[in-house]
Amino acid sequence: MTLLRIDRTSKRYGHVQALENITLDVAAGSRTAVVGPSGSGKTTLLRIIAGFEQPDIGRVTLDGELLADGPAAVPAHKRGIGIVSQEGALFPHLDVAQNIGFGFARGSTDRDKRIIELLDMVELDRSMLTRRPHQLSGGQQQRVALARALGRRPRLMLLDEPFSALDTGLRENMRKAVARVLQAAGITTILVTHDQAEALSFADQVAVLREGRLVQAGSPQMLYLHPQDRETALFLGDAVMLPAIVRDGIADCALGRVAVEGGHQGKVEIMLRPEQIRVVADDGDQKHGGRVVEVEFGGATCTVAVSLDGVALPPILIKTSSVALPERGDRVRLDIAGKAHVFGR
Repeated sequence: MTLLRIDRTSKRYGHVQALENITLDVAAGSRTAVVGPSGSGKTTLLRIIAGFEQPDIGRVTLDGELLADGPAAVPAHKRGIGIVSQEGALFPHLDVAQNIGFGFARGSTDRDKRIIELLDMVELDRSMLTRRPHQLSGGQQQRVALARALGRRPRLMLLDEPFSALDTGLRENMRKAVARVLQAAGITTILVTHDQAEALSFADQVAVLREGRLVQAGSPQMLYLHPQDRETALFLGDAVMLPAIVRDGIADCALGRVAVEGGHQGKVEIMLRPEQIRVVADDGDQKHGGRVVEVEFGGATCTVAVSLDGVALPPILIKTSSVALPERGDRVRLDIAGKAHVFGR
């Protein structure tokens, strides 16, 4: 069932078209990530959903209730939407308990009980109730901000790059913890992020914006493996692009004969993700081999650059295990796992 529907929504600031004809459905209980480069319209879309901005044209509906019909809109405080921003925006002069309970109705008889429940929900120790924000780590502050937003029992939760200020390891742990909390609470969530890996791991649906337009939306697996165009493919991760000629489901390219998806024929451009390519010691097969020109050690996953024989293409970058890592100058063969994606024309 669709909880949030954004229908043909546009927004302009002077001469800048921030959003153009955006249509997107968000299912109840799901997690959607909105990604795109800077200036793509992510924040504008989030602010329109929240009620901080009004669209020029288009409609926003939440659980059957019309929130915006062009500039005519329900005020933000009446929408029943929670929001957690990058900074957390805690009140520095209030302790954790006061921050969490800030939005509760005055005279609420179960206030203290609800604060404890929310603290437990975001997996914080009860001893932190009397601490001030400056006495908390970045991750703890974000959990308090999430607890405060959950305290309003929102119909929809908006996360505006809430993990970007955290260290890499903490960011991953926080992302998993927040996803766990929101799933347990059954709250529909929209995450705006510039981190593609974060979007792919967090969301059930990923929506890619570019220059104010919705380029593609779908499951993380679908967008990663079947991007609509090369810009989307490269935005969502490393990719190897090759010209090819396809006949009967097989592409002839610089890597040899590669199986492809769909019913394409003739000259095309194919895409392989680097993890589909395996570096193997050269066994004399010269059809799709090359020479290692660079090795970048990265711990568990390393990057190997291979210059292919007989083709005027830049070296192909391949992600591989650090086990049996080839050395610069080694001759190697490249084996392909799975099928290549063909960009539509």
